[in-house]
Amino acid sequence: MRREASVVVARPRHAERRSSSAMHHHIHNPRHQCLLLTCICLLVALLPSNVASFVIPSSRVHQQPSSSSQRPRSPVLTSAPEGALPDIVVPAIFDFNITDAANDNSDPRVWVPQTDCLSFRPLCFCTSQGYYVNLLKFKGGGILGRHRHSSPVHALTLKGSWGYREHDWHATPGTYVFEPPGETHTLIVDEDCEEMVAMFHVTGSLLYVSEESGDIIGFDDVFSKLEKARDWYEECGLGRDYANQFVR
Repeated sequence: MRREASVVVARPRHAERRSSSAMHHHIHNPRHQCLLLTCICLLVALLPSNVASFVIPSSRVHQQPSSSSQRPRSPVLTSAPEGALPDIVVPAIFDFNITDAANDNSDPRVWVPQTDCLSFRPLCFCTSQGYYVNLLKFKGGGILGRHRHSSPVHALTLKGSWGYREHDWHATPGTYVFEPPGETHTLIVDEDCEEMVAMFHVTGSLLYVSEESGDIIGFDDVFSKLEKARDWYEECGLGRDYANQFVR
């Protein structure tokens, strides 16, 4: 019976040691290291060095084919990888006095009432990372009770004016505020302010504390805010699932 030849490369162990030693010498040779470093530097030099390299002037953009059928399809230019979460796009967030109910995003019922003077409009409930983004609206002067933040908060004032009792700064339209973790304060809207609207990006828990003892007496986080939104949307007729579009 004829045995098929197998492709096996055999070599003495001392030859393997010599090969390994030669490779080690080749890598650690100063001349070779210098050549390798030079090649890397040349490659880096060929890469775009600033953001301007990725900006296309408007004149060049308009020279491109106008119809989608004329544009060559690129396998690289995709909006998102498979499995990625969809974008959230909320139009008309500056339309604070909304009366048109034809479009859900322009429906005044999107504002979730918390008290007679305070309501919020959800923009994002990021349950996967523990934060929420919403518009907070005060009708007339008002106070959001003393509370402590476990994590950072970002705020951008869109309308009206407000501040914190514990600080001397005053926020007006266009004011950005960063609130560090551990901050405890009381939000006060000016008495002569007809309406205040600010966007808040809140991570972690908002802990309501007693004015007298400082003890925690309540809390809000992405899950409690989501539940409040679902309850309200069910009550007002939009449907409990209406809030799901903001969940990520």
